[in-house]
Amino acid sequence: MSFLSSLIAAVVPMILYLIFIWRLDKYEREPLGKVLKHFLWGAVGAIFFGILFSSVLNLATNVFISNEGILSLISTVLIAPFVEELVKASFLFRTFRKNYFDNITDGLVYGGAIGLGFGMTENLFYFMMYNETFSQWIYVVIIRSIFSAVMHAIATATVGAFLAKTKFSLTPTKKRLPIIGILLAMIFHATWNFSLSFEFTSIVGILFMVFLIIGFLLIFNLSLNNENKLIQAELLGEERIFIDEANQSFNKKYIFDKIKKKSVRKEYMNFVTKLAFRKFQAKNSSGIQKEKYLKDIELYRSKIIYLLQNHLS
Repeated sequence: MSFLSSLIAAVVPMILYLIFIWRLDKYEREPLGKVLKHFLWGAVGAIFFGILFSSVLNLATNVFISNEGILSLISTVLIAPFVEELVKASFLFRTFRKNYFDNITDGLVYGGAIGLGFGMTENLFYFMMYNETFSQWIYVVIIRSIFSAVMHAIATATVGAFLAKTKFSLTPTKKRLPIIGILLAMIFHATWNFSLSFEFTSIVGILFMVFLIIGFLLIFNLSLNNENKLIQAELLGEERIFIDEANQSFNKKYIFDKIKKKSVRKEYMNFVTKLAFRKFQAKNSSGIQKEKYLKDIELYRSKIIYLLQNHLS
């Protein structure tokens, strides 16, 4: 198949997956530019360093082992998961310190974006490599688009979720969480790679990925439900600004009935959601970070008051 066909087959599914994951985050959707930045890191930066460090480790392994079969298995099941999950996750260790990294859902979105970017470029390499016949090419496109690239997304999303737990946990054991996240990512990666190393294990690998995908979607949904509960809980102390006085609870419909302009409604929900998250984050942080969140709380309160004063009918 031509380079153009392989390029389209590599890019289109990953972009569709990326949009799907981005749109799943319905309460505080991340800026698309930031999501694309993580996607590009996976597609370019993580690929470059992954190839570089894997090559070094593979050369070192060749010094001690001469059997080609064993070398191939070590490279596929040990070196690739170890190196690739570390380089993919490295960008998240920078991101999770930012104020816009608010919750577990953000970790899932940003981590998933990196994994999809990595999967896209890796898929392009494979699609160009295995294209001797059309049937062979189609088989590789299907397996890698549905499972391999998605594995990369879920693995790095797992690291992102654990980093989010680390950021907003005050327990003494929180420093272990990133290590657990990376180890799980490596295990997911190694399990999938091992399943593809032998014909008799391939069906096990596909079943493993089906359960992994279902698990990812369930965790994403659970995270969204927890966010909804968090928003409701944190806004209870804001009665004077935007709750339904009759029911004494946050009521989006109550406010939307009074705000007719769609753009203002969207801006209002953005401020409200950020206020709720900042209140939660301030409770679960300390020092300079806590001070930043407290300043944000006052900022969003003032923005909400100004908006309601000028746009309530």
